Amino acid sequence: MRGEGDLLVIFDCDGVLVDSEPIALSVLGEMLEGQQVKLSDQEIADRFLGRSLGAVAETVRQDFGVRLPEDFPAMIRRRLFARYERELQAMPGIQMALEGLATRGVATCVASSSLPERIEKSLAVTGLSHAFGSRIFSASMVKAGKPAPDLFLYAARQCGFSPENCIVVEDSPAGIEAARAAGMRVIAFGGGGHAQSPAFRQKIASLKPDAWFDAMAELLQFVDELRSSEDSLHG
Repeated sequence: MRGEGDLLVIFDCDGVLVDSEPIALSVLGEMLEGQQVKLSDQEIADRFLGRSLGAVAETVRQDFGVRLPEDFPAMIRRRLFARYERELQAMPGIQMALEGLATRGVATCVASSSLPERIEKSLAVTGLSHAFGSRIFSASMVKAGKPAPDLFLYAARQCGFSPENCIVVEDSPAGIEAARAAGMRVIAFGGGGHAQSPAFRQKIASLKPDAWFDAMAELLQFVDELRSSEDSLHG
């Protein structure tokens, strides 16, 4: 399917559309501690932010010699969804940004490391489901998740866009690396509750994203400036 317009904005979900990362990292830490893997909050974020549960399980196996139980994803999902119902909020300004992109004729989609049911739950709880329709893509749909480029390339292909016409909005090092590997422009978003520590922000800065903003309104400005500069080049 081909989206309208000349650009596709690919949104990560957790930490970009919804302020879920503090909840998710908290739950993951609790669940790992129950498996005798005890890590600090910072270590949890450094190792696992932006990665799929499959990648988490493999890291835990390799680094700690612990095999997580087969029902670990279902266990964590139950606890996580219960907290989402009580606590999860849409990222401030995201509704306005999505409306602004639609007005500009810019296509949008979601490409997340989370499983489809977690993405759908996040968007439903926060009232964002209507903005994307069927344009929701999960790492479970591709061979390798972030930081591999597979998911972003798959999302672009499904939406009918080439990589050079895509802008990825990401909050994690793994996501930024994936966007770079896919040959796409990437914007780092630092407005989430998990993204305020100096160490985290230094790591993001070291990856040299094309832009960095902490407020969703700045996304519209970036898109306008990009279009203006490209119009000048082709004028």
